[in-house]
Amino acid sequence: MSLADFSNPFLALNYEPALESLGNDYFDQVVAAEFPTHILRFRNDALLPILKLDPQAVTDEHFIEAFGKFQGREPLLALRYHGYQFGQYNPYLGDGRGFLYGQVRGTDGELYDFGTKGSGTTPYSRSADGRLTLKGGVREVLAAEALHHMGVRTSRCLSLIETGEALWRGDEPSPTRSSVMIRFSRSHIRFGTFERLYYIERPDLIQKLLDHVIEYYYPTIWGQADQYSLFYAELVKRVAELTAQWMAAGFCHGVLNTDNMSITGESFDYGPYAFIPSYDPLFTAAYFDYYRRYCYGRQSNVCKLNLELLQEPLQAVISPEDMEVSLSMFDEHYYIEYSRLMLKKLGFSQLPTTEEEELVQTTIQLLQETQIGYHDFFSKLTQDFSPKWQEDANSILDTSDLPWDSASELLENWRNLYHKYLIKIPQSGMANVAKQLQQSNPKIALLRPIIESVWEPIAQEDNWQPFYDVLTSLREN
Repeated sequence: MSLADFSNPFLALNYEPALESLGNDYFDQVVAAEFPTHILRFRNDALLPILKLDPQAVTDEHFIEAFGKFQGREPLLALRYHGYQFGQYNPYLGDGRGFLYGQVRGTDGELYDFGTKGSGTTPYSRSADGRLTLKGGVREVLAAEALHHMGVRTSRCLSLIETGEALWRGDEPSPTRSSVMIRFSRSHIRFGTFERLYYIERPDLIQKLLDHVIEYYYPTIWGQADQYSLFYAELVKRVAELTAQWMAAGFCHGVLNTDNMSITGESFDYGPYAFIPSYDPLFTAAYFDYYRRYCYGRQSNVCKLNLELLQEPLQAVISPEDMEVSLSMFDEHYYIEYSRLMLKKLGFSQLPTTEEEELVQTTIQLLQETQIGYHDFFSKLTQDFSPKWQEDANSILDTSDLPWDSASELLENWRNLYHKYLIKIPQSGMANVAKQLQQSNPKIALLRPIIESVWEPIAQEDNWQPFYDVLTSLREN
C-alpha cells in the first residue's frame, strides 16, 4: 500500500485479520472484478461514526476507490460454506459473488465485516456471473434500513455503486443494470460454514472455528468452562428473538436456508423478501417457494429446524444433550420477545402474562379474520390515538377509514378489551402510551408497491430522488 492510499479514510482504517488468522481452510483468496463504470448511488453516512470517521471528511470518490475499484486492500477472502437449501443439502455453495473485504473494530467494541455482493466471480460462482443487479442492490439497501429502524437486529448496507454492465436475469426484465454493494455486518460466518466442515470430516476445524466465534462474538462467555454449551444456548435465544422481531415487523425473509443464517444471530442477505400487506401466515415472499416452506407464519419453525440441523456439526464439540435442552427453550424465547414487541405496537410497556396473551391473540385474530392492512392498522392506531379513548370504548378507532364493515363484532370485542386495559393506566400515563405507539409503528411500510414506485423512476428516467425520499421516510419512522 502506498502512502497515497492513506489519504482514503477507508484504507487507513485499522483492519483486523481476525478470520484471516484462522488459515486458508475456511476461505479462498480472490481478485475483485474490474467494472467499466463507477457511480455511487448510496452511501450510509450514519455508519461512519461507528468507524470513527467523519462523514464530511469522506468523499464519494473515497467510497468508489475502496468499494468499487477495490484499491489498496488484500487479501480479499471468499468464504467456504455449504447449506440446506429448501430442505436439501447442497455441498456446492460458498461466496459466489462476494468476498470479505475486511474487518474493523467499531467504537462500540464490536468487530464488523465489510462484505461485498456483486464483486465478481469466485471459485464458488459455478456458472453464474458473480454480479448483483442494481434492483437487487436497491432492494437490500431499503430492507436493511427499514428493519434497522424498526428495531430488528440486522446487517446494513454501507454503499451501493452502479457498475455499468448489462446483466441477464430470468426474474427481471433484461438486460438489467449492475451494481456492487458493501454489507456491514457483525459476521459473515454462517450455519453452513460449520456444516461444510462436518461434511468434509474435519472436527478439528469445527472446534477451531467455534473458538473463534465465541472469542470474537460471544466474549462474555469466552474462557468459561462450559463456554460451548453457553454459546449454543445464547445462539438459540438470539435466533428466537430475531424471528420474533421479523414477525412483529410483518417481515418475511423469503429464503431461510442454513447458508442464510448468521452464527451471530443477525438478519442478513435480503433477496426475495417482502413485508406482509395483511396478516396471512401463508404469505410467501419468494415466487419460487412453491410449497410455502419459508412463508411468513413458518419462519419460527424453520429457524428452529435450522438450529437443530446445526447440532450435527456442533456435536463434535458440544454435548447433544446440552444442545437439546437449549433448543427446547426456543419457543419460550420466541414467545416472550414476540409478545413484548406486539404489546409495544399496541402502546403498552407490559401487562400481566394472561392479559398480555389475551390482548395480543385478540389483535392477531382481528387482523387475520378481517384482512385489513397489517401496517395500516398499527399506523391508524398511532395516528388516531386519543386520551379520550379511556372514556368510551366505542370511540377507539371510530374515525378510522379502515374497512370495518364486515367485522363489527370482532372490532367491538377488540375495542372492549383494549379499553379494559387502557382504563387501568393513570390519565397521566396516556402520554407514554402515545409515545410508545409512535416509537413502535413506522409511518410507512416498505410494501412491494413502495419498492416498485422507487425502482420505476430509476429504471425509466434514472431518477433517484424517490429512492432517497423513501430512505428519509424510513429513517424518520
